[in-house]
Amino acid sequence: MARTPLVIPPAIRSRLKRLRLTTRRDMGDRGFGMHASRNKGAGLEFAQYRAYEPGDEPRRIDWKLFARSDKFFVREAEEESPIAVWMLIDASASMRQADRARPDWTRSDAAGLLALCIAELAQMQGDRFGWITLAQGGLGVAEPAAGRAQRDRLQLDLARLEPAGTFPDAATLAPLWERIGANDLVFFLSDCFDEGGIALIERLAKAGREVLCVQVLTVEERDFPFDGGYRFLDPETGEHLIGDGTALRDSFLARFAAARAALAERLDTAGIRHTALVLDESIDRPLHVFFGRGAPPA
Repeated sequence: MARTPLVIPPAIRSRLKRLRLTTRRDMGDRGFGMHASRNKGAGLEFAQYRAYEPGDEPRRIDWKLFARSDKFFVREAEEESPIAVWMLIDASASMRQADRARPDWTRSDAAGLLALCIAELAQMQGDRFGWITLAQGGLGVAEPAAGRAQRDRLQLDLARLEPAGTFPDAATLAPLWERIGANDLVFFLSDCFDEGGIALIERLAKAGREVLCVQVLTVEERDFPFDGGYRFLDPETGEHLIGDGTALRDSFLARFAAARAALAERLDTAGIRHTALVLDESIDRPLHVFFGRGAPPA
C-alpha cells in the first residue's frame, strides 16, 4: 500500500538552489568541478515551453498550444548531459528502523527524501537521473531521464517502497553492472551495515565510477539513550539480544564508533567520498558536505 508521497520542505528547496552537482571527471588534481550539463536548444528531447522571442525559428512554435491559448510558445529541447546521476537506494529490512521519539520517520524515509533532493538538483541543472532500489527480491530500476515527469515518477516509486528482507546477493545485483556508465555519478543511500552493499560500491569505484556514500543512522545509534532492560532485535536476521541499556551503553558506543571508523577507512581507500545522515539532522546536510562551500546545516 502506497504511503503519502514525500515532499521537499520549502526551506530545504531554497537551500538547494545554492548547490550544484559536480564530478571529478576531467578535473585531475583540481578536485571537484562542474561537469558539462545539458544545453537547451533545438535538440531531440523535449524540455519545456517558453514564451516566443523575436529571432526564434517558426518551426519551434507549438501551434497546437497557440490554438488553445492564442499566445506563441516555443518548445525548448535539450541535448543529453555527458553523465547520468544514479541513486542506489537500500531497500533491506533494516531501512525500516526509526527512533522511539519519532516512529513515523524511518531510515527509508530519510533516504527517499534525500533522493528527491538529489533529483531536484539534477533537474535544476538539466541532468538525467535514475535510481535502483536494492531489495532481496530484485532490483527496481528506473533508467535515467530528465524533467518533472521523472521526478514525479521517483516520488511515486518511493511512496510504494516497502523495505524488507536482506540486502540482495551478487546474482540479484548482476544486472546493475550493465546500467551504470563509466562517467556516471552514483549516490549510495544505505545504513551501510551489509557487507554486500559496501562490496558493491567498492567494485563500482574500482571500475572507475564516481561514488558518493551516505550512511543513514538513527538518533538512538548515535546516542544510545536506553535505560533499563531491553530486547534488541535485528530486523533482517531475527537475532536478538536482551540486556540492560545503561550497562551496554559505553560498550556499544565504543564498538559502534570503531565500526564507523573502519568503514570510513575502507571507503577512503576505495576513493569513495562519504558522510553520515542522522535522522534528526537536516535532510540536505550530506549534499552541503559534498557540494557546499560553507558549513552544512545542522
